[in-house]
Amino acid sequence: MKFINTIKNIWKIEELKNRILVTLGLLLVYRFGAQVVLPGVDAAQLANLSSQTESGLLGLLNAFTGGAFSNASVFALGIMPYISASIVVQLMGIAVPYLQKLQKEGESGRKRINQITRWLTIAITLVQGPGYIYNLFATLPSGAFLLGDTVTFVASSVIILTTGTIFAMWLGERITDKGIGNGISLLIMVGIIARLPISFAQEFVSRVFESNGGLIMILIELVIWFAIILGSVMLVMAVRQIPVQYARRSASGGYEKNVFGSRQYIPLKLNASGVMPIIFAQAIMFIPAAVAGLSSSETAQGVTAAFSDIFGFWYNVVFALLIIVFTYFYTAITVPTNKMADDLKRSGGFIPGIRPGSETADFLDRIMSQITLPGSVFLALIAVFPAIVVKLLGVQQGWALFFGGTSLLIMVGVAIDTMQQVNSYLLNRHYDGLMKTGKNRKAVA
Repeated sequence: MKFINTIKNIWKIEELKNRILVTLGLLLVYRFGAQVVLPGVDAAQLANLSSQTESGLLGLLNAFTGGAFSNASVFALGIMPYISASIVVQLMGIAVPYLQKLQKEGESGRKRINQITRWLTIAITLVQGPGYIYNLFATLPSGAFLLGDTVTFVASSVIILTTGTIFAMWLGERITDKGIGNGISLLIMVGIIARLPISFAQEFVSRVFESNGGLIMILIELVIWFAIILGSVMLVMAVRQIPVQYARRSASGGYEKNVFGSRQYIPLKLNASGVMPIIFAQAIMFIPAAVAGLSSSETAQGVTAAFSDIFGFWYNVVFALLIIVFTYFYTAITVPTNKMADDLKRSGGFIPGIRPGSETADFLDRIMSQITLPGSVFLALIAVFPAIVVKLLGVQQGWALFFGGTSLLIMVGVAIDTMQQVNSYLLNRHYDGLMKTGKNRKAVA
């Protein structure tokens, strides 16, 4: 009953209701576009492409695009070029003085950085587009191309793929501005969830109708799946609270000595880097297979085979180590302990027992290093868990992708972020929140 009442309260808030409807409408447009096949491609002959993207790295890309990759859709490249451009711009912001200057200029600088990201997205799409088209030529029969492998078809398809990516990026930005939640993340999450029913149905058929374990194995898999989701939620929301004391201001505006105000906390997240270490690591994991593929030697072929199997042993060992390394790297970038210490000192706050300034920065840095280790190990474990369930339980690869990795963490992270936004609307209107952290409040007439 409480959940039903919460849903009713959501629809009582006109602004929140409109934002939810706008979000659902734009997500529906994105899913519709994922089914529109590129002009000049026979949709009836896409079986070879679908079988190629059932597993491996291409299967992972197909999951992120919600099946658009295997549909030869106008959204085949999805929003991933924009994600790549955002990562590149973010990393360049560390070393390029011009971008550092823009980051300090506030709203005008942010708009300029967004413009640079958009242009870089177009450049990346213009590079990936021809690669995707020539992969279609290599995978599909010649009869699948109504216009043949002409320059006209290639050029027009690249333009359409680029336009599709830009339109998807625009949809994401509109959801962020006019809807609820982070638009880009929601597009990725919806694409991932779109593959969930099909993957589970295939696993169900394999277990029940092909006598491969029966309903008991399905039940065991669901229990493990919910346990992993619970662990992912705990990883996303876990924080280490650092107590902070603020001196109470006197009537004259100064600080009263030896008289202290209320105690607050600095929440340091166990996993401050989110899914970015997994994304970085997966990008790096493409390189060994690509480089080894340039050689025809037996060693190179072995490397190619090992790093093309995302459920293989060596792939996941290297993958886990890279995730741990990148977790430390990205945490160091996103958690500026020196700036936090300076801001704390300027606001008249201090950590009990720690002197303000450099000692506070060193203390925060030490705490972040301590909590990042278990966070990175747990993140790596979740990332490689799909390979574990494939090897130990014989789970089908499509269904196994939902047992961990980027897919599950994105779904959990985006769902929590969206619920928190909805929760804030409810609490601001004096309704009970969606989440337990919200205080119970009676509706105000």
